[in-house]
Amino acid sequence: MTGELGHLGLMLALVAAVVQAAAGLLPGAPPRLAGAALRLHALALAGAFAALTAGFVQQDFSLVYVVQHSNAQLPPVYRVAAVWGGHEGSMLLWALVLAGWSLAAGATVARRDAALGRTLLGVLGVVAAAMAAFVLFTSNPFVRLLPAAQDGQDLNPMLQDPGLVLHPPLLYLGYVGTVVPFALVMARLLRPAADAAWVAWLRPFALWAFAFLTLGIALGSWWAYYELGWGGWWFWDPVENASLMPWLALAALLHALPARAQRGSFSAWVGALALAAFALSLVGTFLVRSGVLTSVHAFASDPKRGVWMLAMVAATLLAGTALLGTHAARLAPPRPAPPWAPLSRETGLALAGALLAAACGSVLLGTLYPLAVDALGAGKISVGPPYFDAVMAPLLLPLAALAVLAPWLGWGGVAPRTLARRLAGTAAALVLALVLLPWALHAAYGQVRPMVLLALVLAALLAWSTLQHLLPRWRGAPAAQWGMALAHGGVAVFTVGVALVNGHGVERDARLAPGETTALGGCALRFDDVVPVAGPNYSALRGRFTLACPGQAPRALQPEKRAYPGSAMPMSESAIVPGLTRDLYLALGDHLAPADAAGSAAALRAPWMLRLQVKPFMRWVWAGTLLMAAGALVSALGRRAARRAPAAAPQALPARPAAEGAA
Repeated sequence: MTGELGHLGLMLALVAAVVQAAAGLLPGAPPRLAGAALRLHALALAGAFAALTAGFVQQDFSLVYVVQHSNAQLPPVYRVAAVWGGHEGSMLLWALVLAGWSLAAGATVARRDAALGRTLLGVLGVVAAAMAAFVLFTSNPFVRLLPAAQDGQDLNPMLQDPGLVLHPPLLYLGYVGTVVPFALVMARLLRPAADAAWVAWLRPFALWAFAFLTLGIALGSWWAYYELGWGGWWFWDPVENASLMPWLALAALLHALPARAQRGSFSAWVGALALAAFALSLVGTFLVRSGVLTSVHAFASDPKRGVWMLAMVAATLLAGTALLGTHAARLAPPRPAPPWAPLSRETGLALAGALLAAACGSVLLGTLYPLAVDALGAGKISVGPPYFDAVMAPLLLPLAALAVLAPWLGWGGVAPRTLARRLAGTAAALVLALVLLPWALHAAYGQVRPMVLLALVLAALLAWSTLQHLLPRWRGAPAAQWGMALAHGGVAVFTVGVALVNGHGVERDARLAPGETTALGGCALRFDDVVPVAGPNYSALRGRFTLACPGQAPRALQPEKRAYPGSAMPMSESAIVPGLTRDLYLALGDHLAPADAAGSAAALRAPWMLRLQVKPFMRWVWAGTLLMAAGALVSALGRRAARRAPAAAPQALPARPAAEGAA
C-alpha cells in the first residue's frame, strides 16, 4: 500500500507544481493560489518520500527500487540512507529539497513584495513541475515487482558508510539551493515594477547554498579519503567537478553581490552568475545521472534520463539568456552606479569574480571536452590532474593575492599613497614570511619547493591581512565582515593544507609479511597478523599492525578488506593516524599467497601489499573548508538578526574625498 500512496503523492505533486507555475506567471490568477499550490506540492512530496522510507524500513521487496538497493541483512541506519542511495530515490530527494527551498523563498519574498513573490513562485513552479515529471515518468521509485522478491540485491558496498547519511542531503541542499537566486533573478526580469531591494533578499539564499555545498563537498572528500583505500581526497573526477563548478559560480556571485548592493554595480554580472550556478547544478545532475561517464560516484546509466536532464539544462540556459539579453536593465538600480577608480573595492571584486569564473570555465572545459570528443567519434581522451593542476594554480594563486589586498580597498577608490600606508604591516609580514618559511620548510622536509613556498607565503599574508583589518574593530564589526574574515581565513588554512599535502606528501607501496617491520613517517610499523572478522552483512580480513613512534606509546592499526555478498569487488577500510601536522595512512592491498595455498600455514605467512602514505597537514584541508562554510553561515545568520533589529535611520553616503576616495 505504501507504494501506491507514494505514487499518488508524485502525481499530486506534479499537478500542484503545474498549478503553482500557472498561478505565479499568468496574469489574473488568484493572488494566493500559487502559495497554496506550493504547500500542496511540498506536502505531497513529503508523503511520497515518507512512503519510500517506510518501504525500506519495512523491507518491502515488492518495490523494484527497494530490491535493487537493500536486503534483509542491511543495518537499520543504512536502510534509511538507502532511500537516496540510488538514482530514483536521490532524485525524489532532489525534488523534496526543491520544495523546501521554494517554501523558504516564498515566505521570505512574498511578505516584502507580494507581486514579485508570486512571480518567484511561478518560476520555481516551472522547475518543480519539470523535476516532478522527471521523477514520475523516468525515475519512479514506486514501480512494483510482482511477485515480490524474497530478498534484495543489497546496497552498493561503497555506500555502506556513515558518509551516505549526511553527504548527499548536504550536497543537495547546496545544489538545489542555487535555484532560489536563479528564480529571483528571473522573477525580477519578468516583473519590472518589483521592489529594488531584491538583491538583499537574494544574498542570504546564495550564502546558505554556498555553505551547504561547501559542507557537502568537504564531507565527500573526507569520505573518499578514508573509504576508497588509496588515500586520495580529490582526483578531479568528473563527478567531483560536477559539485565544484556550481560552488565556484556561487563564490563568484557572492563577490559580485556586495558591489551591487553597495554601489549599484555588476547588475548584469549578478544575473549571469545566478543563472550559471543553477545551470551548472543541472549539468552536475546530468553528468551523474545520465550514464555519459564512468565514475565511482556515478550510479545511473539510462539515455532517456540523460536526454530529459539535458533538455532541462538547455531550456534553463535558453530562457535565462533570452531574458537577460532583453531585460538586463531591470536588474540595475534606479539611479546609475557611481564611477569607481582602478584602486577600489569594486575593481578587486570584479577581478575576484573574473578569476573564479575563469576557474569554473576551466573545470567545465576539462570535464566536458572528453565527452564531446567521444560523442563526435573522434576517439577517447582523458583529461586528468595534470591539466587541472596546470590551469587552476595560475588562477587561484592570484586570487589569494587579491584577497590579501581586499580589506584595504575602499568603495569608489583609494589613493595609492593611502593604500601603501595601509599595507605597511602586510609588507613587514611578507619580509618575515620570506625569511622564516624557507627555513621551516627545509627543516621539516629537507627541501624548499618554489610553488609550495609561494602558496604558504600567500596563505600567511592572507591570514595576517585579515586579522590586521578585523581585530581593531572586532567589537563593532558587522556579521558580513566577520563572515568574510572567517571565509578568507578558511582559504588561508585550506591553501596551507593543499600546498603541503601535494608538495611533500609521501606515497609508497610495501610488500610485508606477518612479523616483518617497515618504516612509516619516521615510525616503525610492525605487521602482526591477519584475522577473519564478521560484520553485520559482510565478512572481512582484518590486518593487525603496531605503530611505534619515538616518544609515543605504541598504537594498534587495523585496516580491513571487506567482502559483501553479491559483490565481486572487495572494499578497503583504511587505518589512519590523524594529527595536526600530518596523517599516517595504511591500507591493505592484495594478498600474495598462492591460489592453491588458501587456508594453509603457508598462506598465513604469505606477504601482503600495503599502501603507506604520509599526508602533511591533511586536516587543514577540511578545517579550511569548514571555516569557509562557517563564514557563509555567520553572514547569513547575521543578516537575519539585523532584519529583526529595529531599523536605523538611513544615512547618506559620504562624498569621496578628491585625494583618497571613500575608505
